[in-house]
Amino acid sequence: MTTITTSRQSAPSTSRSSHVVADAVTMLRRNLLHIVRYPGLTVFVIGAPVVFLLLFVYVFGGTLGAGLPGVDPSGGRAAYVAYVMPGILAMTIAGTAGGIATTVAMDMTEGITARFRTMAISRAAVLAGHVLGNTIQAILAVTVVLGVGLLVGFRPSAGPVDWIAAIAIMVLIAFAISWLAVAMGMQSKSVETASNLPMLLLLLPFLGSGFVPTDSMPAGLQWFAEYQPFTPFVETIRGLLLGTPLGSNLVLALGWCVVITVGGYAWSMNIYERKSVR
Repeated sequence: MTTITTSRQSAPSTSRSSHVVADAVTMLRRNLLHIVRYPGLTVFVIGAPVVFLLLFVYVFGGTLGAGLPGVDPSGGRAAYVAYVMPGILAMTIAGTAGGIATTVAMDMTEGITARFRTMAISRAAVLAGHVLGNTIQAILAVTVVLGVGLLVGFRPSAGPVDWIAAIAIMVLIAFAISWLAVAMGMQSKSVETASNLPMLLLLLPFLGSGFVPTDSMPAGLQWFAEYQPFTPFVETIRGLLLGTPLGSNLVLALGWCVVITVGGYAWSMNIYERKSVR
């Protein structure tokens, strides 16, 4: 083990970079195997948004859709499917945070992360494996939920370029949320806390433009809805898939992705380094 560590420290920067990539791929493979062996988390990640989609479309959709600006009341449900689907997709991504935070907390409490810290493995790669694995899981979940949306009447008007852009922004959102969830999992004192803390993220699509227009909210809640990250996330997905005006939402969404990614990375690495010196 000492020989490996020394050789890596003395290797040129390009060699060190290749080791980081190789370590990240190894950690990614481990997390993908974890997803396969414990399918319950994936079922929940997909099942919860599907239940919400069916509930809001078939129970509330007629009434909520009729209240959308410029919508014929007789076509309220069809209009609401189009409106709510971007919010459901954003909620699907947010819902993956609980699984990754729980997995990270399990690694921390069971001593697996402590063992990794004693090995010649890039510290960033250990966390990046969790992030990349969760990002892949999030996109798979989004694909399934989107398929259900198409079955219940969602009809996007996006062209090929818009679809590519929409997929790219959802990947960036998933990547950012994954880093934040990793930090939450590392910060949590127990697995139970780690599984509950990311639930706060699931509320944000509801407290934004995911399910109703923000201008229908009370003044204080409307202010919060307009300045929290999930509103530009949802509006960007909606604009790309349905052709609604993007305005500044794309720039805000990209900015929030950068802020959340950097903040989550710095937070998680700070915890990792702090616990490494104990």
